[in-house]
Amino acid sequence: MARTRRPLAAPLSRSSLPLQEQLYRRIRDAITEGRLVPGERLPAVRTLASDLGVARGTAESAYSRLASEGYLVAQGPAGTIVSPSLRIEMLHRPAPLKDTSWKTDRGVREPLPFQLGLPALDMFPRALWARLTARAARRLSGALLAYQDAMGFSDLREAIASYLAVSRGVRCQPGQVVITGGYQAGLELIARLLLRPGDEVWFEEPGYFLARQELQAAGLALRPVPVDDEGLDVEAALRIAPRVRLAVVTPAHQSPLGVALSLARRQALLAWAAETGAWIVEDDYDGEFHYVGRKLPALKSLDAADRVIYAGSFSKTLFPSLRLGYLVLPNVLVRTLEEAKRKAFHGEPVLEQMVTADFLAGGHFGRHLRRMRSLYSTRRDALVRALADTFGAGIDIAGHRGGLALLARFPNGDSDVVLARSAAAHGLAPTALSSQYLGRPRAQGLLLSFTNIPEEQSRRMARVLHQALADHLPRR
Repeated sequence: MARTRRPLAAPLSRSSLPLQEQLYRRIRDAITEGRLVPGERLPAVRTLASDLGVARGTAESAYSRLASEGYLVAQGPAGTIVSPSLRIEMLHRPAPLKDTSWKTDRGVREPLPFQLGLPALDMFPRALWARLTARAARRLSGALLAYQDAMGFSDLREAIASYLAVSRGVRCQPGQVVITGGYQAGLELIARLLLRPGDEVWFEEPGYFLARQELQAAGLALRPVPVDDEGLDVEAALRIAPRVRLAVVTPAHQSPLGVALSLARRQALLAWAAETGAWIVEDDYDGEFHYVGRKLPALKSLDAADRVIYAGSFSKTLFPSLRLGYLVLPNVLVRTLEEAKRKAFHGEPVLEQMVTADFLAGGHFGRHLRRMRSLYSTRRDALVRALADTFGAGIDIAGHRGGLALLARFPNGDSDVVLARSAAAHGLAPTALSSQYLGRPRAQGLLLSFTNIPEEQSRRMARVLHQALADHLPRR
C-alpha cells in the first residue's frame, strides 16, 4: 500500500490568501514538483487539519478542489492518494523569471548613450505638458470620448497647417492634413492607397531602415538609388528603374548621411513626378535641426504640380512615445485617403491630439524647437571636440551641419558591425552605417546621437567609446 513519505504539516504562513487557497497551492505544488508522486497517500483530512491548526472544512475543501481537477483520487476508507494516472513531466511549470535585465525601474527603458531616434528627453518641458494635459482632460466631453474623425482632431490639423506655412514654407489647408500614428503608419496608408504589391519604389541608398521595413512589409519592390553629396541621384534613379510610381526621399537632411538634396536635384525630381504622374513622399527628417546657415525649405514648398506627399512626425521634435505624425496630401488624394483611413482605422487617441494642438497653438512648440536647436548645437560641438581629442587621427567625423547624430568613421579599423557590437557590450548604442543599406554596403561608420549626452559628459562618453573600440582600431 502506498504511504505518505513527506508530511504537509508545516505551518501555513501569514498571507492575504485564504487558508484553503494556501493549502490547495501547497499540495498542488508538491505534486507538480515531484515531491508527491502518483499513487502516494496523503494524510487523512482530520489529521492534516489538526497538524495545521485549521478547520477540518478547510482541508476538505482543498482536497475536494484538487480531486475535481484530477490531482487527487478519493478512495473512501482507504484514504486519498495522488492520482496514479498523472504524468508528472507534463505538469512541471517553468521556474519564475528572475532575469530582469530587460527592464529598468518602473519598467521604463532609459536611453543609452549614442542611441539614435531620440530627442533630448532630459530637457522636455514635462511640467508644461502635464498642465496642458490636465486642462485638455477637463475639456473632454461625452462626444469627444466617442470615435473621432479618422483624419484627425480638427484643432491639431489647423495648428499643423499654420506651423508648416511659417516654418517649412508649406502652404496647405487643414483639410489636406491627416493625423497618423507616426511616420511608419503614414507610409502604410500611402502604400495602401497608391500602390499594389510588387510595385517599384525609388529608395535612398543608404536609407532610413524603418521606412524600408514598412515598405517591404507592404510587398513593394524597393529600388535602391545611390546618394552622394547632392542627395538622391535622380539621373541614376531613371537608369535603375524608369517606371516607378513612387519615390521616398529625405531632402532636408538625408537619413543617414546628413546631406541635403540640392536645388538642381529637387527640380529634376519634381519634373519627373509631374511628367510621369508619379508621387514623391517627402520625409522631412530632422528638417528643423540645422545649425550652420539657413535651414532649407521643404521640397513641398516647390511643388507646383502637387505631386509631393509631405510627411512629418513629433517623435524627434517632442517625444517618440507620443506616437503622432501627419501627412500633407495633394488635393486630389484627400477624399480617397479619407475613405481608406476611415475603413481601416478609427483614428488616433484624441487626448494626445488635443494636448499637441494646444502646445502648437500656444507658441510652446516654436519656443521648444528654438531651445532644442541651441542645446543640440552645444552638445554636438562638445561631442565633436571630445571625440577628436580622444581618438586623434583615428577618427573622421562628418554630418554635423544638422540633424541629431554624427557620422564617425574609423580608418583601417574593423567593420562597423564589429565596432557597434563591441560598443553595445560596454552599454553604448551607436548604429552601424552599413546596416542602413538595402544592397551591398559601400561605406562604413558609426552613427552617434548626441542629443542625450550633456556637454559635461561628452569627454567621459568619448573615453568610454574609445575603450570599447580600442581592440578593433589600429594602434596609434
